[in-house]
Amino acid sequence: MTRLELLQLLIAQARANGFEFRRWYIGTLHLPWESASEAVKVLAAERRYYALLFSHEFASSFWKAGERITFQVARQTFQRTRPDGSIGTVHRKPYTRRSAREDAWKYHLRELAVAEEPLRYMRRYLRVEDELAPEEEETGAAAKKD
Repeated sequence: MTRLELLQLLIAQARANGFEFRRWYIGTLHLPWESASEAVKVLAAERRYYALLFSHEFASSFWKAGERITFQVARQTFQRTRPDGSIGTVHRKPYTRRSAREDAWKYHLRELAVAEEPLRYMRRYLRVEDELAPEEEETGAAAKKD
């Protein structure tokens, strides 16, 4: 999937949730509007997509309020005083946590800011045909075996 295709899918998902791309494009980038496809090409070609990805307006539309989110809690190691007065070291494994929050988009913006490749981070939250094809094949193969 090219950067242009990925941006088109991201914008389409945000628009489905109420994001006004044209208003954002004109108001934020201060560029003249020709068409949606031309605007996406400008974002992709000049790497202006960072302005889009880190826009609060885009993020709050892309990740709807109250939507269930899944995030990874990192491994933790800390020292703790035991009931007998000795100090022990606690090692906690990483684990997955799920939550429904009104401000889920703020969590995702923080994660996006520390991600090495922001577009790859965003890609994880898109459901596209190339991901669906292997699942259908596996389901079909399992059904034939039964």
